[in-house]
Amino acid sequence: MKPAKITVIGAGNVGASLGQRLVEKDFADIVLLDIIEGLPQGKALDILESSPVVGFTHRITGSNDYADTAGSDVVVITSGATRKPGMTREDLLKINTGIVSGVVKEVVKHSPDCTIIVVANPVDAMTWVAWKASGFPRSRVLGLSGVLDGARLATFIALEMSVPVTDVSCYVLGEHGTSMVVFPRLAMVKGKPITGLMPEETVNRLVQRAVNGGAEIVGLLKTASAFYAPSAAVARMVASIIGDKKEIMPCAACLDGEYGLKNVVVGVPVKLGKGGIKEIVDLKLTHDELKALAASADAVKKQIESIVL
Repeated sequence: MKPAKITVIGAGNVGASLGQRLVEKDFADIVLLDIIEGLPQGKALDILESSPVVGFTHRITGSNDYADTAGSDVVVITSGATRKPGMTREDLLKINTGIVSGVVKEVVKHSPDCTIIVVANPVDAMTWVAWKASGFPRSRVLGLSGVLDGARLATFIALEMSVPVTDVSCYVLGEHGTSMVVFPRLAMVKGKPITGLMPEETVNRLVQRAVNGGAEIVGLLKTASAFYAPSAAVARMVASIIGDKKEIMPCAACLDGEYGLKNVVVGVPVKLGKGGIKEIVDLKLTHDELKALAASADAVKKQIESIVL
């Protein structure tokens, strides 16, 4: 049987580390694509040469030609500009809209049956761009969001309480950014909400640290942004799709009435399997929680309204 094929577009820190994580899972062949000649080829070859040591048998190749991505089952878009000093969010939105829409047109041409996962920022708006540019059903276009945000919060909770991170589960919804929505009652340690396990001020501090998780890493690295945790989050999403695991995790999804929201992309829990989103899971949120999610969605809607395709 023909092995699964995954393309990662963008061979920067996130893309290359994602390519490594995926090929080491040994369930698909990987194509690492970038516009810079030699970059994806060199990184892919370096990763491939680790196969005798690590023990994976699938192949990873680098390319500058979209023809080499043809027939991909999943395509992950990590390519895009990063915000530089003096650049506004509107500037970044405009630049990455052009990049993502251009990439998607090539993806659709060569892999018309694939599922697209967007990592490029601002990810909610760029997922909407990918959805519109692709013409795909919304189930086949999604973005990275709550898997990463929830992992950050779970890490901070585990550190604070000195418990294994495997004992912690979290749901972070809404925009993947400063307007993300964290519901402490849905953050659990061995099934118990953290609201009953630590003081309110501690809960608020950990939540705020999760909201600022990406900025904290940028502040430490100075010249780069996070890539280890983001690549791990995307690898888990891809694994659920390729393996048809139907695992439930929060992802940036195009909504059409769910949670009272339409024509917007925000992080909500979804069931991921073959072909992308099998189901958008309806969490029973309180009135105030639904209001908070709607307010987060409004921040994304403002971005979407400014996009010209």
